Amino acid sequence: MTNKLKYFVGNWKMFGDFKSIKIIYKILNFYKKSKFRRFKNKIIFCVPNTLIYLFKKKLKSKLIYIGGQNCYHKEEYGPYTGAVSPAMIKRAGAEYLILGHSENRLEGDTNLLIEKKIKLALKQKIKVIFCIGETLKEKNKGKKFYVLKKQINGSIKKNLNLKNIIIAYEPVWSIGTSKIPNANDLKKTFVFIKNYFKKKFRTQKHPVVLYGGSVNHKNISMFSFIPEIDGFLIGGASQSSKKFIDIIKNYYK
Repeated sequence: MTNKLKYFVGNWKMFGDFKSIKIIYKILNFYKKSKFRRFKNKIIFCVPNTLIYLFKKKLKSKLIYIGGQNCYHKEEYGPYTGAVSPAMIKRAGAEYLILGHSENRLEGDTNLLIEKKIKLALKQKIKVIFCIGETLKEKNKGKKFYVLKKQINGSIKKNLNLKNIIIAYEPVWSIGTSKIPNANDLKKTFVFIKNYFKKKFRTQKHPVVLYGGSVNHKNISMFSFIPEIDGFLIGGASQSSKKFIDIIKNYYK
């Protein structure tokens, strides 16, 4: 159930300009020289669409990957003002794409829309980081597992390339609040997600499942004691090279 490869994914959200590549350069320089390279890690930065092409072009090293954040639910071109399709994101250089984030769900992304986006992204050979998670109200009503199953069932179909789907569990009540689930609850949730996914889609291996929600350099050490967690989707802390580096350092303490 535990994957040896650990993911550290930065979700920049609406942040950054061309000069912000300095943040990634600092992380890359640290990682090149650090002892942490002996561990199996994958570092990914999901940046605004305006930065994908430049960052991909500038980052010659294969130690850091570039991804996007959401897309439109149509594949190629069309009369959709302001929309960016999965094909356009792929051609810009993205190798990963965040879909189903709670912030996008709040703006109207339904499970059906997310299903279409996942299908089209995978068709473009983009690896999907699929976000799921319950609200505080749903948690308090004891509906967490019901909500997670509904989000998985409503957005993923059996005929997809499931190997290219990474799940990110992000409890909505934790994002940007400094509140995180306790270790016991997290372990139960990750075991549930992995077992449910494997059984439903009849996969040989458990899926890669990340944790996201108020991840920082202070609480990361707690997560290191939960082997079922395969990595992290890091929001605000990924906008600082120091904070992101400290997360990696403290995880392996």
